[in-house]
Amino acid sequence: MAMAPRLPDDHDAKLTERTLRECRSKQERAIEAIRDAQDRAELKVDHVLAELMDSDAEILDYLK
Repeated sequence: MAMAPRLPDDHDAKLTERTLRECRSKQERAIEAIRDAQDRAELKVDHVLAELMDSDAEILDYLK
């Protein structure tokens, strides 16, 4: 599904400046930023789950 986000003027100006420096399109840069944000969110979830598994190992073993 297509999407056309509207950025505040200051963010749009920064994005335009950066894409011109990098010789990339705004779309490419936006997709990359979204993917990076998703990757960071997944890493946080994985980290929290790992911590819970460690801290609650005794309880989890009991529940098996």
